[in-house]
Amino acid sequence: MLRRGNMLAVLIGLSAGLAMSAQAVAPDFLDKLAADARPAEDKGRDGSRRPYQVMQLLDVQAGMTVVDVAAGGGWYTEVLSAAVGPSGTVIADFGPRGNMQERQARADRLGNVEAIFEGLAAAGTGVADRAVTALSLHHRNAAFLREIYEVLKPGGMAVVIDHEGSPGMDNDELHRMLKADAQSWIEEAGFEIIEDSDLLHTSADDHSMYIMAPELGRDTDRFLFLVRRP
Repeated sequence: MLRRGNMLAVLIGLSAGLAMSAQAVAPDFLDKLAADARPAEDKGRDGSRRPYQVMQLLDVQAGMTVVDVAAGGGWYTEVLSAAVGPSGTVIADFGPRGNMQERQARADRLGNVEAIFEGLAAAGTGVADRAVTALSLHHRNAAFLREIYEVLKPGGMAVVIDHEGSPGMDNDELHRMLKADAQSWIEEAGFEIIEDSDLLHTSADDHSMYIMAPELGRDTDRFLFLVRRP
């Protein structure tokens, strides 16, 4: 297990090449990610998910309103909470499934998180500066992305992340998707694509394997699109 000091060193190392003095995220961002209150399982995923770099790419700034779309267990919820700081707000779209009490408890602990369980429409229209949706698009469609478009303010940006698949594979069964299909849906939803990033690419992944295969250790090859609502 990494001690607090070692965890901070890892997180700072992950941000190599980025000027810490110029960061837009809350100044205690790295401290929050290394905090004892943050689940150890979440911390264990930081190496492959690269939270600092993703927040920099999305230009998340302290004080912003951001949405974690299809938030799952809340890994990005916690990262976004640390990034926007106490003057910002995270809307965590957990949806109606899963352990609502556990997810509400996470939101309550963080203090700047509003948990919603009724669907993204409950967040409102044109309310968010930034949004994240990760590892969910593969079983959704362009209409899902349009909902994200609607929750963003004009000029607002989002990152769309998912497990990358390959042509000729049963990507639905593998819980993956083709990057080209994601790009098509993004454009259909009305977004402008700002960047097709390889930030979360790993050549160690085998695209023919189910994403939860033990051999992969949950470290899959992931596409990342930075998109903007015009």
